[in-house]
Amino acid sequence: MTDALRTKRTEVYRLPTRGTYERKTIHAILDDGLICHVGFIYDGSPFVIPTGYGRAGDLLLIHGSAASRMIRALRGGAEACITVSLVDGLVLARSAFHHSMNYRSVVVLAKGMLIDEPEAKTEALRVITERLVPGRWEEVRQPTPQEMTATSVISFSISEASAKVRSGPPKDDEEDYALPIWAGVLPLSLTSGAPVADERNLPEVELPDYIRSYKR
Repeated sequence: MTDALRTKRTEVYRLPTRGTYERKTIHAILDDGLICHVGFIYDGSPFVIPTGYGRAGDLLLIHGSAASRMIRALRGGAEACITVSLVDGLVLARSAFHHSMNYRSVVVLAKGMLIDEPEAKTEALRVITERLVPGRWEEVRQPTPQEMTATSVISFSISEASAKVRSGPPKDDEEDYALPIWAGVLPLSLTSGAPVADERNLPEVELPDYIRSYKR
């Protein structure tokens, strides 16, 4: 285990054996998620906003309206707390107290930096799009200058972070194993369904292979 991303602020205190600070684990959890929650202070009040994101190496990327509170708060270098949580199953114990979830989560603490150089901004938007549906960016119409002006992209260095993971069966008190109660794990997963075409698609437009073969 490497403590490269471990700081006093990111150290896991509650059930510390579930904590990890390895870049590989943190990156893998971020890559499996679709939505992050960005916590920040704006005009003296706390906010937590859900948003899509991307990752490019050790940078976490988000985008939004240039006029939004989140972007206005973060583009000047305000600090954020960014979290991603994935639920893998419901853990059903023999006692109410020991019910739990199998999960993977990440907390990143970082200051936001505005990406305003045109090529870097376009590349960041490509990364965010491609992590959702690989192959999509090259097919769609590229952003116009007006759309680029209306959109801001913020990057965060993944240099102070931690992950917390629970897996496996319930852990009951020893005496409770004698109770005639079913216990175990109810797995949960996010899966993709069959594509639903827009009714205004042109008749000659076919379903792209990258969507036909998309799996989550």
